[in-house]
Amino acid sequence: MAGQTSAKTLRKSDLIPIGEMARRTGLSVSAIRFYEERGLVEPIRTSGNQRRFLRSDIRRLSFILIAQQLGLALGEIEHQLAKLPLGRTPNARDWNAISKSIRAELDAKIAQLERTRDTLDGCIGCGCLSLKKCELYNRGDHLAAKGPGPRQVLG
Repeated sequence: MAGQTSAKTLRKSDLIPIGEMARRTGLSVSAIRFYEERGLVEPIRTSGNQRRFLRSDIRRLSFILIAQQLGLALGEIEHQLAKLPLGRTPNARDWNAISKSIRAELDAKIAQLERTRDTLDGCIGCGCLSLKKCELYNRGDHLAAKGPGPRQVLG
């Protein structure tokens, strides 16, 4: 990541202090430090031991925010970011590979959300048989054989 690049080979304009990174991404400084501790971004240290981030780290941190909004766990986000190149700004091909990698997971989440939306006003398939309508959706408690919980939504 950024730590693989020497601060001497970069222009000063290529590096962003942590406060500026926080302002540009909308993250708190403590959140950026947390992601640094997890190895998701790696600042370059100045001679005064101050953190400086590559401009491309804005994209990494933005990806983290988007992925979290999509429901990806931090471990999955770490796995995906580990695929990005070290020492250079990721290009469109790099981001496209990550996009393809998480597409199936996102499609499954979308399908689950659609099933939830479509059954929200009626029975959600909990198998409780406590409602008179359940006889229509879960006759003979057939959903119980598929496991506990809201089977029609969870699939």
